[in-house]
Amino acid sequence: MTEPNLTVDLGGLKLKNPVMTASGTFGYAREFEAYLDLNRLGAVIVKGLSLEPSKGNPPPRIVETACGMLNAIGLENVGVEAFIREKLPFLRSLSVPTLANIYGKTVDEYALLAERLEPLDAVKGVEVNISCPNVKEGGVAFGSDPEIAREVVAAVREKTRKHLMVKLSPNVTDIVKIARAAEDAGADSLSVINTITGIAVDLATRRPKLANITGGLSGPAIKPVALRMVWQTAQAVGIPVVGVGGIMTAKDALEFMLVGATAVQVGTANFVNPGGTMEIIDGMAAWLAEEGVGDVKELIGALKTG
Repeated sequence: MTEPNLTVDLGGLKLKNPVMTASGTFGYAREFEAYLDLNRLGAVIVKGLSLEPSKGNPPPRIVETACGMLNAIGLENVGVEAFIREKLPFLRSLSVPTLANIYGKTVDEYALLAERLEPLDAVKGVEVNISCPNVKEGGVAFGSDPEIAREVVAAVREKTRKHLMVKLSPNVTDIVKIARAAEDAGADSLSVINTITGIAVDLATRRPKLANITGGLSGPAIKPVALRMVWQTAQAVGIPVVGVGGIMTAKDALEFMLVGATAVQVGTANFVNPGGTMEIIDGMAAWLAEEGVGDVKELIGALKTG
């Protein structure tokens, strides 16, 4: 039996399969080396990077919920210079593309991060986080206003020729407006969606379970919302969309492709099953073979709605 073709083209970025890791759920990749063959992934997206190191939010900052989890990590990271010095050498040894997720508190910070990463051949692309809902400064405003989103993406585009992915927030009235603004400003692809803002409370203490009070909801609980937003976005833009949100199995991943995603990111599933991405890749190939589908690209946007 001929193996199905899993390769996809993400706006010029060639992937051996559609399965990427979601930023913030996979560390800097080395943390998962013992659990899976990193070189089998479609791409690795590292923890969100800022110009300076960040300690993130105080604990407690993760709460398990029904069918998911709330996190208010606050984008803790080593900072871009330590990333280049300490983390990038290992990532350079991998045969899969590495994308750096970046965030800033001002437009200038985004531009400076993109400029710093531009000369690094080991970084094949940047994912611009304009959407994280659990940081008190920057994230929500950048991701919820089309004009500000356009300004951020344009500033990054001016500083880099690398693949430019923009991660969109679901915490908006109309995600299509933000998607079109990002596309107009020069994005090569869009990742849809980031977490949904939520809160968990302790009835006994009558207090929030997170020190930050609110956090980002992820996991299977958000999958129907993510599918809907990927479907809406893919119909509205001409650049590839990457589906994110509640992908636990191969069928979940294929459903995202059916509604229009060219690739997917696996996030919360990594906490439950560190080797889950391998099962998703193998499961996608097995399903395609069983269904007689020779190329995964045949599924992209093939949802029947009529």
